[in-house]
Amino acid sequence: MDADDQPSTPWTRHGKVRARLERDGALEIGVDGLTTQAKYYKPLLKEFFRLHFRVRPRWGDWSAHIAMEFTGDPPHMDLDNLAKAMLDSAVGAAFHDDSQVARLLVERRVAEREGVWMRLAPMG
Repeated sequence: MDADDQPSTPWTRHGKVRARLERDGALEIGVDGLTTQAKYYKPLLKEFFRLHFRVRPRWGDWSAHIAMEFTGDPPHMDLDNLAKAMLDSAVGAAFHDDSQVARLLVERRVAEREGVWMRLAPMG
C-alpha cells in the first residue's frame, strides 16, 4: 500500500473542536460556532491539542487554508485577526512557529453550519 492508499485518520472530537490527520500529512481542524472575538479560538484549540489530539510539530514550510463559515449575513469579523488566532493555536501542534507558513488563504464562505475550518499542509 503506498501513501496515497492510506486512509486519513478518523476525526477526533471534543466539545466544539474536531481534528484529523490526512494521509498527506495535512492537519484538518474544525470548530463549531462563530464568535467575532478571534481571541476565543486560540485557548480553545491549544487546550484541544494539549489534552485530546496530541501531534508532534514538524519543521519546513506549510500551507494554511482558513475559512470562516457562516449562514445568513456574514458577521463583522476581521479575517486577519481570525487567521492569526488560528495559526497561533497550531504552534506546537502542526509546526514549531507560525513563521513556517509560506502560503496563506483566508476566506469567508456560506455554509450549512457556522464555524471555522482550517487545513494545514506541509509543502514539498
